[in-house]
Amino acid sequence: MSFETASFELSAGTCKDLPAPDLPEIAFSGRSNVGKSSAINRLLNRRSLARTSSSPGKTVCVNFYNLGFCRFADLPGYGYAKVSPADRARWAALAEGYFSSGRDIRLVVQVVDMRRAPMPDDLQMAGFLLARRLPFVVVASKSDKLNRARYAAQAALLAERFAGGGGFLPFSAVRGEGVRELRRRILDACGRSAPRSR
Repeated sequence: MSFETASFELSAGTCKDLPAPDLPEIAFSGRSNVGKSSAINRLLNRRSLARTSSSPGKTVCVNFYNLGFCRFADLPGYGYAKVSPADRARWAALAEGYFSSGRDIRLVVQVVDMRRAPMPDDLQMAGFLLARRLPFVVVASKSDKLNRARYAAQAALLAERFAGGGGFLPFSAVRGEGVRELRRRILDACGRSAPRSR
C-alpha cells in the first residue's frame, strides 16, 4: 500500500463512462484553478500525474487515479464564469451523477483557496455534502502564500465558515504543509493504517 504507486485510470465525460464502483473512493471537489490537481500530485508524490493548468475551466471530466486500496476522483471545477452555460450545466450534471451513482465515497476533499474568503459556490458545495451526509474535510490550498498574520486571520475565518463539516486543514503543495495529515485522513477513511515511520 503506497500513495506513490498510483496510476491514472480514466477520464469520464459522462455518467455512463464512470468506472465500476469496486474500490473506496476519495473525491476532490473545488472551484476551477483552486489547486485540486496540485494537491493530488503532492499527495501522490508525483509531478504531473494529475494535469494542472493556469487556465481555469479546463477539467471537463471526472479524472480517476487508482491507488490499489482506493481510487481518487478529481471532479470538474465549478464556478468559472467564462465557460458557456451549456458547459456549466453539463459539468453540474456530471458531478451530480457521480454523487448519485451509489459509489463507495469514503471522503470528499473540498479544496478552497486559503487566500480568499469562501465563495458562495464553496459554501453551497459544503451544504450539499452535509445534506447528503457525505464525510468531507475542507483543505485550504496555497497556505504558503500568506504571511503569518494573514494566515492566522484566514484560518480563523475558514474554520468559522465551514464549522459543522469534517474539519479544516491548511495545505501547501509547495511546502508540504498538511500532506501527512490529509494522507492520514484518507487512510482512516479507507480503513487502512498509516505505515510506521522508521
